[in-house]
Amino acid sequence: MKALLLAAGRGTRLGPLTANQPKPMIPIGGVPMIERIMGRIAAQTPIREFVLITGYKADVLEDYFGDGAKWGWKIHYVPQETPRGVGDAVNCASGVLADSPFLMTYGDIMLDPVNYGRFAAEYAAHGLAEIKAYVGLNWVDDPWAGAAVYLGEDNVIERIQEKPAKGTATTHWNNAGLFIFDPLIFAYTSKIVPSARGEYELPDAISAMIADGHPAKGIALEGGWRDVGTPEDYAAITEEFAASGEK
Repeated sequence: MKALLLAAGRGTRLGPLTANQPKPMIPIGGVPMIERIMGRIAAQTPIREFVLITGYKADVLEDYFGDGAKWGWKIHYVPQETPRGVGDAVNCASGVLADSPFLMTYGDIMLDPVNYGRFAAEYAAHGLAEIKAYVGLNWVDDPWAGAAVYLGEDNVIERIQEKPAKGTATTHWNNAGLFIFDPLIFAYTSKIVPSARGEYELPDAISAMIADGHPAKGIALEGGWRDVGTPEDYAAITEEFAASGEK
């Protein structure tokens, strides 16, 4: 299994931190955030091959990681020429990932590393013969800033709604940005159309897959979770990392 990480964003809300580097390269404890994520995946799973979706200042990522051999990894780079949303970013990787299931996450979401191992164990135990996607979930007061996920029996996903209006969601489950996908997902990312926000939304592809009778299952994540999108988020994750004692 390979891992797909989205690393194309600039992170304009982070101001000078991303003036000369893409958001996933900002340091956490002196190490680029995306390197920490990749290292945690490698420590918790058998995955040693990564596909990075690049965009803003892609050369910084490529110059730093090269082919990944320094870490014992193999790294592929796939450009997203125009930032058109997560669904489009995932679809850009179809040429590299169309032959086997893959884990997918974001280069700017920090979560408890145990979750990578839990997802890998879920896949090892059950595969993707029936369930075609595993979707990580976290419990929030209101999922208006992410994607509201509605669950049915056995945590099978009934519906995902990207960025519902504030106060309108009737679920507390939020799409936490960790997935395992059957390559079937590319049949749907290739067909999505722009949303009202003008973006190609990954939840639209997952929803279409579900509607066609290919189920997805929600898995509640354990431990901490943080989307590092603002200076406040960055200060908080830096403090949390220092308190954790992790090197």
